[in-house]
Amino acid sequence: MSQKIAINIWLNDERFKQLEKNGLGNMAEDRLAGMKMIRVFVSEEQKDKIMLLFPMAKYDSSTTGTIELLPRDAKDRLFDLCVKMKRTDEEVVDRFIEEEERRKK
Repeated sequence: MSQKIAINIWLNDERFKQLEKNGLGNMAEDRLAGMKMIRVFVSEEQKDKIMLLFPMAKYDSSTTGTIELLPRDAKDRLFDLCVKMKRTDEEVVDRFIEEEERRKK
């Protein structure tokens, strides 16, 4: 069985309030010492595209199954898309990749 790939976005109080304000508080997961995060799930193909768009990013296949070291502004844009689209799935990631490809042209 293949492991789900995710991008973790940690939430400060302001971001969590933004989720709650938009009726999306249930997207947040409680993590370390009361800190919260959302997990944005990506396909294997999307992971590969993200790794090409952000060469500094790393994929941790051995422990967490997450894409790490994305620039903060990329995670900020991804978070904003999650709020706008009210989801944290591959559709959000498709839009994120499309927008990023346009930015890089």
